[in-house]
Amino acid sequence: MTDNAIADIQPPRLAYRLTEGDGPCVLFLPGYASDMAGAKALALEEWARARGRCFLRFDHAGCGESGGRFEDQTLATWLADAAAMVDGAVPAGRPVVTVGSSMGGWLMLLLARERPGRVAGMVGVAPAPDFTDWGFTQDEKMVLLREGRLLRSNPYGPEPTLYTRAFWSSGEARRLMHGRIAFDGPVRLLQGMADADVPWQRAPRLAELLSSRDVQCRLIKDGDHRLSRPSDIAALVAAVEEVTAAV
Repeated sequence: MTDNAIADIQPPRLAYRLTEGDGPCVLFLPGYASDMAGAKALALEEWARARGRCFLRFDHAGCGESGGRFEDQTLATWLADAAAMVDGAVPAGRPVVTVGSSMGGWLMLLLARERPGRVAGMVGVAPAPDFTDWGFTQDEKMVLLREGRLLRSNPYGPEPTLYTRAFWSSGEARRLMHGRIAFDGPVRLLQGMADADVPWQRAPRLAELLSSRDVQCRLIKDGDHRLSRPSDIAALVAAVEEVTAAV
């Protein structure tokens, strides 16, 4: 395992952890304002070590151990971070299976479009494509446009969550859920029906829009947004195993 590595792939510097192993490289894409030290990323790293599989987790710019200011980042800059990981940190020539959590599920779809020759499979955990559209009230959008920033109370921590007009605009320019999403590899979508952040109906709609014939959407009736309980983690690992085997 490559530990405490700092990839000077593009400014700002990006922190990552690479677990070396066989098969496609599983790349974990964190959610908005999240980092690579979450329960799902660490559980997948433990799985990779036990199975001798390749796994990469990293911090987006402005998050966790990576450089940069959070308020300067947009969906476009975070997509560039993910592409930099594929280009510079994943072992050369290795196919990639992305695991996208929440906003990471939006990034995995955009990354598949940006790197079609590398992304071979996807696993979404409460994927949230286009959330700049449906995830903000009209009043909140007006605050973003008028003031340039919005602070929301954070149910997962003591500090409020910051959103900027630049991030919102970047997201609006990269919306995907308006038509067919071209991707032919295996896809598994995990979605809690008790998710207070992402309406569960969005996951079946995403499954419908993906062009691949190998798409499964798994609804967890009592699952919340994080899907970090032991049973949720077991479902995630099973989904990753299925997709990596299919790739």
